[in-house]
Amino acid sequence: MKVYRNLDTLPPFINAVVTIGTFDGVHVGHQKIIHQLLNESKRTGGESVLITFHPHPRKIVKPHESLMQLTTMEERIELLKQLGINNMVVVPFTKDFSQQTALQYVENFLVERFHPATIIIGYDHKFGNNREGDYRMLEQYAHQFSYTVQEIDEQLINDAVISSTKVRAALLRGDVLYAKSLLGYDYFFKGEVIEGNKLGRTIGYPTANLQMDNPDKLVPGNGVYAVLCQLEGEIRLLKGMMNIGTRPTVDGLNRMIEVHIFDFNEEIYGRHLKVRLKHFLRNEEKFSGIDALKEQLRKDKELSIKLLEKEI
Repeated sequence: MKVYRNLDTLPPFINAVVTIGTFDGVHVGHQKIIHQLLNESKRTGGESVLITFHPHPRKIVKPHESLMQLTTMEERIELLKQLGINNMVVVPFTKDFSQQTALQYVENFLVERFHPATIIIGYDHKFGNNREGDYRMLEQYAHQFSYTVQEIDEQLINDAVISSTKVRAALLRGDVLYAKSLLGYDYFFKGEVIEGNKLGRTIGYPTANLQMDNPDKLVPGNGVYAVLCQLEGEIRLLKGMMNIGTRPTVDGLNRMIEVHIFDFNEEIYGRHLKVRLKHFLRNEEKFSGIDALKEQLRKDKELSIKLLEKEI
């Protein structure tokens, strides 16, 4: 898959079959839409072109809204590469771009930049200033601009929207297995290992404290998880357990992400760690003291090792 980020340097796509969307999460619902794109490009002998936007349009149009994205743009690119798309175009989304009229969007953006043979779009897709453009408008100009329009089945669109909502809800309540069934892969995130108060070391459970690489990325709900980890630039997988929460037994103040990697004593401050959620173990609790916390951590580790036994 070729990735383009500059509209001024796009190549002349051959018989382009185009679809447009954010595809956050690239989950099972999105994958069905992408399969329609791929099937049509195969049928017509054209190149598949997926158009998306960065930053997310809501960050420009509604900057004060929280996004809770399932994937960063780089993660989305990696996931889409696996599906067999020919081209992905990441369009810089700006205030000026958002203020184009619907006709300017069709004529100056879609037609002039992509010369599409086929546009595959959802019945509910809106574009242009005040979201005045839609599927009917694309059909209206199809003959003039020499393209055809295909509608994505309403059920596929609904499945994708519902899936995104369900994935977020599942992750926020710690239901990582249900989230995986909707995504088609383990939910993951990346963060930089930063210094903490090193309390974990004193009780036999040193942790890597993570600062999320992207503040718009969804952080799963508070609790304890069995996880697989990977240091940036390495292929080895590391087993561990993770706590997300405020550590009520210790101080109950700031929300933190702490990963205890099993049988590991390397210095990794400043490095980036990818964490894959495998199992939710329990909710975060306040214990009577450090000894009770240590005993629970021992049980958590024992259970995590058992659950992760066949993962590597």
